[in-house]
Amino acid sequence: MRHTRIGGRRLVGLGLAVLMAGCAHTPGRQPPTSHDTTATDASGPRATTPLPSTPAPAPQNLHTSDLANHMRADAPLRYVVKRGDTLWAIAGKYLDDPWYWPQLWDANPDIANPHRIYPGEVLVLTRGMDGQPRVARDETVRLEPKVREEPLSEAIPVIPYSAIRDFLESPRLVDEDTLENAPYVVSFDDQHLVAGNGATVYVRGAKPSGPDRYELVHPEGPYRDARTNEVLGRKAVPVGRVTVQSFGKHVATATIDKSYREARPGDRLLPVADADLLHDFYPHAPDKPLSAHIISVYGGVSEIGQYDVVTLDRGRNIGLRRGDVLDIYKAGRTVPDPVAGGEVKLPEVEAGYLMVFKVDKKVSFALVMHATRAIHVDDVVHSPDAT
Repeated sequence: MRHTRIGGRRLVGLGLAVLMAGCAHTPGRQPPTSHDTTATDASGPRATTPLPSTPAPAPQNLHTSDLANHMRADAPLRYVVKRGDTLWAIAGKYLDDPWYWPQLWDANPDIANPHRIYPGEVLVLTRGMDGQPRVARDETVRLEPKVREEPLSEAIPVIPYSAIRDFLESPRLVDEDTLENAPYVVSFDDQHLVAGNGATVYVRGAKPSGPDRYELVHPEGPYRDARTNEVLGRKAVPVGRVTVQSFGKHVATATIDKSYREARPGDRLLPVADADLLHDFYPHAPDKPLSAHIISVYGGVSEIGQYDVVTLDRGRNIGLRRGDVLDIYKAGRTVPDPVAGGEVKLPEVEAGYLMVFKVDKKVSFALVMHATRAIHVDDVVHSPDAT
């Protein structure tokens, strides 16, 4: 079996002639599963017969005809989706690099969003009209139409909720104008200096025409671009959730429904985000070379590892999208040259990969899906094989 070195990663070439019999596989990137405790093994036979190798292409130029190069040897021919599964974990059952799922997945035109998969559906590994590998729903066990209309929350998520729970209770980025113009806490019941769950709070700036429920946040310092030092926005530390109960002439009365940390006078009220961070996107490689820097990590850790949430100093301004998977590289150190004198910068070293799950104009938020070494703030991320 021949290995082809491309963009810092070994890929094993595969042939297509006997796809259904099996696909060759060399251990490479494995999808993380430690948080997917309820994900299950595939049902049905597994492909095990090795095939002749063929050169693998650079992933950013991946075409459908190259998919066999990324198939796992133990890819299940048939898999029943179960509660607790995630799209990332299922993609990893079929592919060495799960972000090539869109090229492998055979979208069903009868479904509004073909990337939503529901428990009970059966996935089969087959060949498309072009003879290339595909994963599709088994239409011989079609679910009833009413199941297709279940709430989005019934679909399996892309990533486990547990992986971004800390993010939901950690600092978010808000532009300066939004933060300065947001309603704010002026006082608490019984003249308390701080308040927690169930407390009554008095708010200025809330309007009867606005929402009833808000995120309560504490304003902090700025997020800055790693290279230009430009201010990208302000940090807003989640304090809890409040519901406005009544409106007075100048002050509204609200109740803290959920508390993450102590509320204080001056804390701001922001609308509760409607976007579901777990659904409605899928892992994929960016369609062009992209780069960014890690500028923050949630949870206050000094060394970043698997399932940590990080902030990147780029967003929609360079074309980043939800679901983009990027390689992480440790920034090269600058060291003295013992012979020529002066200093020399060492090369970047690959340290893992992450997936973007929320994108703003100038920043984005990503989950570290795999780490091969400690990752730190100021490390750089690139499109797969962009280097």
